[in-house]
Amino acid sequence: MVRFGLTVVRHKIIKNYCELFFLFIISFSGETRYNKDKILQGQGVDEPLSATGFRQADAAGLFLSNVKFTHVFSSDLLRAKQATATILGKNKFCKELEIKYDARLRERKYGVAEGRPLTELKAMAKAAGEQCPSFTPSGGETLDEVRERARDFFEFLCRLAVELEPKEQDMHDAASRSSGMSEEQLVFPWTHHCSEAERGSGNGGASKILDANILVVSHGAYMRNWIGYFVSDLNCTLPTNLTKSQLSSVSPNTGVSHFIIKLENGNLLKPEITCVCLNQDSHLVDVGAECVAAKVF
Repeated sequence: MVRFGLTVVRHKIIKNYCELFFLFIISFSGETRYNKDKILQGQGVDEPLSATGFRQADAAGLFLSNVKFTHVFSSDLLRAKQATATILGKNKFCKELEIKYDARLRERKYGVAEGRPLTELKAMAKAAGEQCPSFTPSGGETLDEVRERARDFFEFLCRLAVELEPKEQDMHDAASRSSGMSEEQLVFPWTHHCSEAERGSGNGGASKILDANILVVSHGAYMRNWIGYFVSDLNCTLPTNLTKSQLSSVSPNTGVSHFIIKLENGNLLKPEITCVCLNQDSHLVDVGAECVAAKVF
């Protein structure tokens, strides 16, 4: 019986998948002062979270508080660092887990447009006869360059998962500490958002047992390119109810997306990717409507 990437056999939990929890955050982790005013930050403007941004990160942390992560990675920009620390601080199992900062997770670089209103970037694109987001301002990154960063980091995660030793007893201990919660709640808190594709992804057992439950905190435009790479290059299986507009939109602040990555026989060249949910934001309902950022770019 497969439950969210776990195969339960004779009351023992055996990992058949590398589970990757990607925390997708619109543009700049949680809300910042510039984010609220629709000013591009990219990599050159490193604003801290606003009070609203911290409330968003608190809500995401509570939402993921029962997930026992094995690894946590974050962009090395301040807004992502603050969001990651806040989220991990709410976790019941891994408050002390080391956060690893990686420049490959930085937001897209917007060059001369950084620190300027989004409307100015759109005006630059129009003057060049192009449209956002494909337009690249002077000194900025192309979409292909951003995607290459995402590809490089994802391949690094796959190698990391394959190199891990099985930790079956650790998984069993985590389940026993759930205070009566079901395995679904412990591992995957938004069961009602689970896609039909993921529910039917049962597997008879991979020869390589993987034990990775990874939280990644990055930025909106970067993560949208990462999703594009998953879909167009790696044929990611998407939820059946996902619309084209939802697929192409930027996540709300501290929106959560969950992917299950299966590496058959440890094969890094052909990962099987299932998207369980994309840009899930139910945890933000009680934060207040002003805390859900507009999907502007």
